[in-house]
Amino acid sequence: MTSSLPTADPKRFRALTVIALAQLMIVLDASIVNLAIPSAQQDLGIAPSELQWVVTAYTITFGGLLLLGGRIADYTGRKRTFIIGLLGFAAASLLGGLAPNATLLFAARGLQGAFAALLAPSALALITVTFHDPKERARAFGVFGAISGGGAAIGLLLGGLLTEYLSWRWCLAVNTPIAILAALLAVRVVRESKAEGHPSYDIPGAVTVTLGLVALVYGFTRAAPTGLTDSAHWTQPSTLMWFGLAIALLAAFVVIEVRSDKPLLPMRVPLERNRGGAYISSIMTGAGLFAMFLFLGLYLQLILGYSPVKAGLAFLPFSVGIILGAGVASQLLPRVGPRPLMVPGLIMGAAGLLWLAQIEPDSEYVTHILPSMVVMSIGMAFTFIPTATVALHGIEHRDAGVASATINTSQQVGASLGTALMSTVAVTATASFLAANKELGAAAMPAALTHGYSQGFYVGAALLAGAAVVVLLLIRIGPAAAEDDEDEGAPIHFG
Repeated sequence: MTSSLPTADPKRFRALTVIALAQLMIVLDASIVNLAIPSAQQDLGIAPSELQWVVTAYTITFGGLLLLGGRIADYTGRKRTFIIGLLGFAAASLLGGLAPNATLLFAARGLQGAFAALLAPSALALITVTFHDPKERARAFGVFGAISGGGAAIGLLLGGLLTEYLSWRWCLAVNTPIAILAALLAVRVVRESKAEGHPSYDIPGAVTVTLGLVALVYGFTRAAPTGLTDSAHWTQPSTLMWFGLAIALLAAFVVIEVRSDKPLLPMRVPLERNRGGAYISSIMTGAGLFAMFLFLGLYLQLILGYSPVKAGLAFLPFSVGIILGAGVASQLLPRVGPRPLMVPGLIMGAAGLLWLAQIEPDSEYVTHILPSMVVMSIGMAFTFIPTATVALHGIEHRDAGVASATINTSQQVGASLGTALMSTVAVTATASFLAANKELGAAAMPAALTHGYSQGFYVGAALLAGAAVVVLLLIRIGPAAAEDDEDEGAPIHFG
């Protein structure tokens, strides 16, 4: 028996504005520092081998703690957790902006990730419990998906502007006033919701999954050549030890979750076929797409000689494409369902990366880079929105936070692994090119670096194509995925 829809929250669209602002801040922070890294390195004396931690300290703690953050949001209250996450994020951002050394900068980035792990799942869960009308929920997810997809490119633009005209420190400190404003607005316009029952937090699960992800990312880092004349270290005992430790910790996490009465990640969440397909494809998409942001940003600055601002502006068409594509995708989703959007979207993303992989040291932006970014952006817009919808398919009210955390976790884990894996692939390819072209001397470096970036794009394209296969095989729900079944006890059921 199906009951009528709950009374609509009159403040729901104002609440969506606040939630969208918070999500934008979270997504921006994963990329805003990318174009500021050279300035921060020079200012703080960061060793080249440690530079990656400016990015991965954030993504690892974010991805590793998201599941715990989702469960905290469920039981403590999504609005309360949302506000705590905003205020903590504001403080951590200020700490990073004032950091006098590399150690404190890395610690601040880690703290940002930890508070983002509270903020992100509560934000997405608040959308699921605030919007009950199918069409309104589709539009809300459209806004959320556009921000998730285009925010990284906007972060690069903003990071370039702040670095060139103010200081790299503002790439972090800019979050502080925004987060405080969002917290004040949330107090007034966001409605509280939480799961029933006695709160229980799976600390052993949180520890094992976080340490397992750290070990896995560090294993990829250890596999990279230590210099451009060195070879990769995939088979060295120290590298294999980190991979072995990662496997052991992640296996222990699964065992803990299966045996726990109050698991961090109830197996009923990822083992449902459609949701599992969304989570797996999200990991692969995050890893593959990150190659574009990471290596194209380096290519524009190091090979084509773009300034930080010019490099940031070069990514703007990607953001525009995401936003325009998201509007179309949110209208099509209730009519055709997720799979007819996701499969072509992922194929377009893979095609765009393959196009980008053809770059040369003297490639033109307008004739080569711009069209490939437009293709990718539209494809990703058709991917992100249906993925978020499928990830919450059939979820009960009590699992709204953890399901939201799982889709965010998959994206951040993909970004972390993508950073480490693509860096190893690119550095290895660059070293191999130099070794094979010693007669060219210094003149070989631009071509060698470009070759390394191209190999990263190829791997990214393969990951997106693989994600399309996963969606084709696992996701079966149709247009009903965008509808709401408001049976008692399951107000977040889509199918």
